[in-house]
Amino acid sequence: MPTLTTYTTQIQPEWVDYNGHLRDAFYLLIFSYGTDGLMDALGLDSAHREASGHSLFTLELHLNYLHEVKLGAEVEVHTQLIAHDAKRLHLYHSLHGVGDDRVLAGNEQMLLHVDLAGPRAAPFTAAVLEKLNAMSAGQAELPRPELLGRVIGLRAGK
Repeated sequence: MPTLTTYTTQIQPEWVDYNGHLRDAFYLLIFSYGTDGLMDALGLDSAHREASGHSLFTLELHLNYLHEVKLGAEVEVHTQLIAHDAKRLHLYHSLHGVGDDRVLAGNEQMLLHVDLAGPRAAPFTAAVLEKLNAMSAGQAELPRPELLGRVIGLRAGK
């Protein structure tokens, strides 16, 4: 299984800044919709949320801007499951022009499955874990994303 395409959109005029580029915040909006697409693929959709009272919360993310994205561009989010356990997902989204392999931006995320009544961490259902295991096995041969695990910082004295 290759990466999963989880969202496709065209860049809207209200998403573009004074330089004619996609605004920083809208990269994250697009990746957020990619996470929604992954949730749907795993059975964590709105019907599941209403029935179970469970959802995913973002614990941490890192966003890398690699190439300009301009008004009218058609883009898609590719999602790779890096790892998971009983309650968490580590994933990597990459932004591409539709049908293009070049990575325009990358977004690493750690998500937590939450019982909204708490809110508190909650284990995934057996059905969701089955889908996660299948996705993990299907993507096992994919290379690790180049920007995975990056850290922001300046070296002292530089």
